[in-house]
Amino acid sequence: MEYNGCFWLIVIAVCIIIEASTLGLTTIWFAIGALIAWFIYLSGLSLQIQIVVFLLVSIACLILTRPIAVEKLKIGKVKTNLDSLIGETGVVETTINNVNSEGYVKLKGQIWSARSTDDEVIEKDELVVVEEIKGVKLIVKKKTGGKEWEL
Repeated sequence: MEYNGCFWLIVIAVCIIIEASTLGLTTIWFAIGALIAWFIYLSGLSLQIQIVVFLLVSIACLILTRPIAVEKLKIGKVKTNLDSLIGETGVVETTINNVNSEGYVKLKGQIWSARSTDDEVIEKDELVVVEEIKGVKLIVKKKTGGKEWEL
């Protein structure tokens, strides 16, 4: 029975080492469960109770907190340079007309295919703001306030 305490400490250490090497929020929850089980061990309760507490706490942490942590820490999401274009202002090079599938925008020195967010026709030289990117097309809306010369 005296080895139970060492076992839980080893589980904690192994889970933390795995978590530190993967950074995927996979084993940290089991380290938390093992920590609580170690406290249960210190209180003198049986091995069966320690195991049940370990499993319950680990699973509860995994189910209840992992989605929140993944969202807040952006685990698994690779940010690209395209993300930096959202919110940027560009100039319409050729009229954007969603019905005819035409239109190009010049943004940061590059020409992009573009479509408007609300099927509005946006004329050449109008300023637009990038709302999102779908494939290789910018989805834009007209910027309030004018023409290219106002840049």
